[in-house]
Amino acid sequence: MNTKHLVVRAVAALAAATMTIGLAACGNSDAQSSGGSSSTQILFGGDNGSPTFTKNFNPFSSSKRTGINFIYEPLMVVNSINGKETPFLATSHKIVDTKTIEYTIRSGVKWSDGKAFSASDVAYTFNLLKQNSALDTLGVWQHIASISTSGDTITFNLKDADIPAVKIIDQQLIVPQHIWKSIKDPVKDTNATPVGTGPYKLGSYTPNQYTLTKNASYWQASKVAAASIVVPASNKALDMVNKGYDWGYMYMNDVQKTWVGADKQHNHYWFPPGGTVSLFPNLTKAPYNNVNFRLGLSSAIDRTAIAKNAEEGYVDASTQTGLLLPNQKSWVNSSIPNSGVVKQSKATALKYFAKAGYTEKNGKLVDSSGTQLTLTVTVPSGYSDWLRGVETLQSQLSAIGITVKLNQPQPAAYTQALNNGDYDLIVSSFGGTGDVYTDYNNLLNGDFYQPVGTAASANFERYKNSTTDSLLAQLKSTSSTTDQKKIVDQLQEVVYEQVPVVGMFYGGLWSLYSTKNFTGWPTEENPYASPTTWTSQVLMVVTHLKKA
Repeated sequence: MNTKHLVVRAVAALAAATMTIGLAACGNSDAQSSGGSSSTQILFGGDNGSPTFTKNFNPFSSSKRTGINFIYEPLMVVNSINGKETPFLATSHKIVDTKTIEYTIRSGVKWSDGKAFSASDVAYTFNLLKQNSALDTLGVWQHIASISTSGDTITFNLKDADIPAVKIIDQQLIVPQHIWKSIKDPVKDTNATPVGTGPYKLGSYTPNQYTLTKNASYWQASKVAAASIVVPASNKALDMVNKGYDWGYMYMNDVQKTWVGADKQHNHYWFPPGGTVSLFPNLTKAPYNNVNFRLGLSSAIDRTAIAKNAEEGYVDASTQTGLLLPNQKSWVNSSIPNSGVVKQSKATALKYFAKAGYTEKNGKLVDSSGTQLTLTVTVPSGYSDWLRGVETLQSQLSAIGITVKLNQPQPAAYTQALNNGDYDLIVSSFGGTGDVYTDYNNLLNGDFYQPVGTAASANFERYKNSTTDSLLAQLKSTSSTTDQKKIVDQLQEVVYEQVPVVGMFYGGLWSLYSTKNFTGWPTEENPYASPTTWTSQVLMVVTHLKKA
C-alpha cells in the first residue's frame, strides 16, 4: 500500500505480538499499571516499552508511541475489517475521475493549542512528506503527481489511474504547519510536545507510563466518554487480568478461563481475522517452482487441524483463494469449489506429487533417484502459535512420506530471510488491509519482484506472471464495482489454481475489553472498527464508547 508499505506494516504488526507464555504471531502487547482502572479513565494495554518508553511522538517515525493515534487524525479512518471509510479531518471525498480526487476539509476544527486547523495544514503535511521521503511511510507520493488547494477543497492529481490511492491518502495523519515549519529535522525530531486535532493530548509522562488527557476543544468532544487514557510500558498477562484493564491487545492461552473467567460479567474478547497465515514457497527454486508440487502440498494438509492446534480454535482455517473471510465474503467467487476450501486428500496430493516427479515407495515420497523428499520450513523463534501450526503440518506431511525439518531463526534474522528470499518454505502472513486490491497486489504484483539476495517489500514468494499483473492493473484503474468483482474472481482463481502461497489459517486480532467502566466496544456483531490498537481506528473506538 503504497500498497507495499501497508503490507510491510501489517506484517510487522502481526509479527510483534506477545502472549501469556512466549510470543504469538499477530499483534502488539505487554502491560503493567500502577494502580488499575477507574470509571473515568481507560487502562490501555496497547503500547509496549522495551522495557521502558522512549518519548517519541513523531507521527512519521517507525519507533513512535502508539498513543499518537489518539492525538493526530487522518482525513478519513479506514476500517480494515470491511474497508469502510469514516470522515474525520475531511468531511468527504469525490473521485472526479480515476486520476483526480477532491477532498473537502472540515471547518471549525482547532489544534490542541487553540490555533485553527485548515486545508493549509493538510497541504503542508503532504508537501512535507514530498520534501522528506523518509517521513512518507504510507508511500503517498508514489501515487500523487501534484496537489492543489482552493478554499476548503484539496485536489490530488494522481500519477496514474489509481482508485486504491484514495484509501492510502485517507489514512495520512495531519500535522500543524505552525508547529512543524519550525522543526529543523522532522525526520529525527521526537516531537516531545505533540499538538494534534485528536480527542486526546499528552498529559504526564514517565519512562514507565504515560497518560493521555481529553482534549476539551476537540471538534467532537461530546462523543468522547473517557477523561483520560493510562498507557503502561509493560503489559503482562497477569497485570491485565488482576489490575482490571479496560482495553488490551494480547493473545492469551485459554482466554475464556484467564481473561473472561477473571470477571465473567464484564470481561470479553473479539478475535477477528487479521491476515492469512500461509506457507510461502520460494518460487525461484525447484521443486517449489512446480505448480503440481505446490498443489500437492495444498492437498496434503488438514487446515482445520492446523488452525485448531495453532490458535486453540480461536480462528478458522483459511481458504485457498487469498480472501480473508468472513471480512471479504462479498467478493467470493462462487464458481470455485467449496468457496476455495481445500480438503485434505492423500490421494489427490499423491497424484499432484507424481506429476511433479515424486512417488510413494515403502511409505516414503521419493524422487526418480529414490531419495526421500525433505522440506525445510522456516518459522521465527518464539512465535509459539505459528510453531504449533507448523508442527501439525510437519506431522501431516510425515504421514505421506515427507521429511520436514524446522528452521527457527530469531525474529530479525527471520525477517531478513523473508525479505531476501533466503528460504525454501517460510511461514508468513498477508492481507488484512481492508482493501481487496491491496491484499492481492502485495501478494502477487511482479513490480515487487526482486532477485534472491535483494530485499523485497512485498511478493516475498517472488511470483511473476504478466497476465496476473494485467489483472491487477485493471483492478487498480476501474471504479466500476461490477468490473472489480469480475477481476477479483479471476485473481481468486490465480491463487487457487497456481498456489503462489499455501494458505493455512487466519491470524487473529487479539482484542480484550471490559464493559465495567465503558461500553460500546467493536464486536463481531458491531464491527465498526478493527480492534487493532496501533492504527487510527482507535479514534473510532474512543468516539463510540459510553460510560457504563
